[in-house]
Amino acid sequence: DQPDQICFPHEFISISVQDPKLHKEDIWNTYVDYEICLQTNSMCFRKTRSSVRRRYSEFVWLRHCLEQNALDLNVPKLPSWNPFFNLKNEDQVTKRMKGLQEFLENALQVPLLLSDSRLHLFLQSGLSITKIMKCSLGKTKYTVAEAIQLSNSDCIKSLEDKATYDSDCESSSSSGLGLSIETQVREDPLSFAERVL
Repeated sequence: DQPDQICFPHEFISISVQDPKLHKEDIWNTYVDYEICLQTNSMCFRKTRSSVRRRYSEFVWLRHCLEQNALDLNVPKLPSWNPFFNLKNEDQVTKRMKGLQEFLENALQVPLLLSDSRLHLFLQSGLSITKIMKCSLGKTKYTVAEAIQLSNSDCIKSLEDKATYDSDCESSSSSGLGLSIETQVREDPLSFAERVL
């Protein structure tokens, strides 16, 4: 007797993390990102289908945000950060990809986490982490709903003032001097997002 199935017998959320791609920014900086495909009929979501690409450090940021919001809840774990992670090692990339999918599947089963606007922007908009933070705080010219509805189009750019439009530039270089990504995010999530992402 699961209450969710009684109340919403036909509601589903299907999510997959797939298609890892290696990106080489320059001679020193490379990273892997993954496609997150979501299909749902849940009224919690703005779109029934969406697809975005995210990298591991962005998942770390999301988990930290969910932890802040959840207080006493046990937020699902991410695959652990590995300083010796080899972007070209197919087994390591596949294992991480499966762990990221499990993290999202588990997070989407927790109603309190599902109510976090940053999670929705992460899954259904192409916004950078910095813009997700600003949008969720109401510091953009567009709402969360507009950002999701207009994602993957140039419409969102027309809602922004060109003078305040910030860059979506990403870099995998780190100035953490040996600190893990998780430690840097915990210390200052917005600063981390602006510096690393």
